[in-house]
Amino acid sequence: MNNFEYHMPTKVIFGKGTEEKVGAEVAASGCKKVLLHYGKDSIKRSGLYDRVVKSLNDAGVDFVELDGVMPNPRLSLVYTGIELCREEGVDFILAVGGGSVIDSAKAIGVGVPYDGDVWDFYTGNQFIDCLPIGVVLTIPAAGSETSPNSVITNEVGDFKRGIGGQVMRPKFAILNPELPMTLPPYHMSCGAVDIMAHVMERYFTKVKNVAFTDRLCEATLKTVIENIPKVLECHEDYDAWAEIMWAGSVAHNGLLGTGREDDWGTHMIEHEVSGIYDVAHGAGLAVIFPAWMTYVYKMDVERFAQYANRVWDVEYSDDLDSMALKGIEKTKEFFSSICMPISLTELGIPGDRIEEMGSKILRKGAFLPLTPEHAVEILKIAL
Repeated sequence: MNNFEYHMPTKVIFGKGTEEKVGAEVAASGCKKVLLHYGKDSIKRSGLYDRVVKSLNDAGVDFVELDGVMPNPRLSLVYTGIELCREEGVDFILAVGGGSVIDSAKAIGVGVPYDGDVWDFYTGNQFIDCLPIGVVLTIPAAGSETSPNSVITNEVGDFKRGIGGQVMRPKFAILNPELPMTLPPYHMSCGAVDIMAHVMERYFTKVKNVAFTDRLCEATLKTVIENIPKVLECHEDYDAWAEIMWAGSVAHNGLLGTGREDDWGTHMIEHEVSGIYDVAHGAGLAVIFPAWMTYVYKMDVERFAQYANRVWDVEYSDDLDSMALKGIEKTKEFFSSICMPISLTELGIPGDRIEEMGSKILRKGAFLPLTPEHAVEILKIAL
């Protein structure tokens, strides 16, 4: 096990009706004006918008609004948000939505105090400051509500890039398992895959003697695998949503990566796919992760056999290769069972830009240090 430091300062407020506490939480920060940041009309149709606004008004919190966040959040809206915050004297951002809204809020948060182009941070420059951010989570998926990360798409050049830094962790995250009950089934399934992918990026590590975090990872995976079919069958299954929502935060708040080295090669490949084709991140991961597994499993067949046994109940045998391949097949079968694609073809993506996607890969991965050639081969398997 590697040395590590773990600090997760986000205050998690979990349970029914907890969005009604948002005004008091924001007011406690001592802010002067808040940016209320959200997507389109879904929070208004569900009544969540009205409850949040009432809570802010009751707490005497002054705010301005910026809506319009799309999946694979756009840099152009981030620029708009930065300018709005500066004009209005905003000193706190409240993100009401899923990972795209939260990631957009974080990008605005680091951009406001910076004199240059916020995209500089997504291409390598380091940031040191961020406006404080609070979250009301509506989609368990990205884990951005407790993570120090943000991913943004630059429409100029079709680049999708991520950054990370502790100053971006939200000050609080309100997690009410009632809120995702109105999601379309496709978004429910995309969220489940996203959560699982965050765990698997950490699970497949070269670091030895990490048995405790292995077990935490396996428990998180099995929790999602057991509960997502329940909410797909009954959208109002509160108990199942509670399990999924908490698993989604734990999957990406850093705990499951303690003492080990994460990979993230699969995410880097998928970012190029969704950066060009604007597909849902979870759907892209459902395609790329099994392809990556197929390409790399022989590098540590014992770990892949362990994954097959502990996560998918594949019986142990002397034929570890067969076990590993069964685990990969079970992963694909599960994704298919929740109506996720398992090939680029199913996503409607042709193979004519594979070389371009491979050439754009920045982060190389730790389990397998990716080259453009590796990425291209993985994308070919995914076809």
